[in-house]
Amino acid sequence: MAHSIGAGFKLFYYGVDSKRNGVGVVLKEEFVRNVLEVKRVSDRVMSLKLEIEGVMLNVVSGYAPQVGCELEEKERFWSELDEVMESIPTGERVVIGADFNGHVGEGNTGDEEVMGEFGVKERNLEGQMVVDFAKRMDMAVVNSYFQKREEHRVTYKSGGRSTQVDHILCRRGNLKEISDCKVVVGESVARQHRMVVCRMTLMVCKKKTSEIEKKTKWWKLKKEECCAEFRQKLRQVPGGQVVLPDDWETTAEVIRETGRKVLGVSSGRRKEDKETWWWNEEVQDSIQRKRLAKKKWDMDWTRLKRTDRNTRSYSAE
Repeated sequence: MAHSIGAGFKLFYYGVDSKRNGVGVVLKEEFVRNVLEVKRVSDRVMSLKLEIEGVMLNVVSGYAPQVGCELEEKERFWSELDEVMESIPTGERVVIGADFNGHVGEGNTGDEEVMGEFGVKERNLEGQMVVDFAKRMDMAVVNSYFQKREEHRVTYKSGGRSTQVDHILCRRGNLKEISDCKVVVGESVARQHRMVVCRMTLMVCKKKTSEIEKKTKWWKLKKEECCAEFRQKLRQVPGGQVVLPDDWETTAEVIRETGRKVLGVSSGRRKEDKETWWWNEEVQDSIQRKRLAKKKWDMDWTRLKRTDRNTRSYSAE
């Protein structure tokens, strides 16, 4: 569903049961006409694609299951998020804003490629799923790259408990377009949750449109009939004389003009780029199998960690 919420904004929303889950994206009315596609995957995942000055931007909204939910439900959420990411071409921008219900933790030892040092407290299993997803999809946990006071990093407050469960992710290659990311103190978008603001500047690379010169098809002179016709027309230009004018500039222009008329010129259009000849179905299937294998490995590793933690807990008791 989609409807205006006032003050010049429009809400794109999806939720099956209004009392439980639900995800949404709010846009300024001026950008609504830029929306190309809305994918309502489930009441936990949806995406919206916009075109802004030739740049494709995908905004993904997510709501991960809470810590106490069944592992099957959590795996379903990550599977849906994987499918959304895999459907987006690599050249398009992606920004994910979600309540991941996980703590990625402070510090980034061993995970420097996907996160900075400025998380909150310790990482839990749900937070590890966020980091694994970022590695799997070559993304970065934006919140963790900006050094802020803890008050501007905490996204969830309830009583005396303060945590960071709401995160923004983008492609690692587009991290340079993010100039700031912080929590706005005092602004609540939901009960106990606080607003996370990310400032992103899209870098638009405008291609230079230069005219391509139309070239005379001189290679046709290799054909005997074309060569004979060219000689005949060339003699007719200076009044039927066999000898061309002494002025070189005049002679050159006579030759060029005759060549254009007799041999013709190219269209000036560029040939299609054939560098992606290797991107066939076999290669795509191999990449898909690799992604699924990596995803299975991440899930098995997370399940193993959970089992190991429970075993240690029972031993301590």
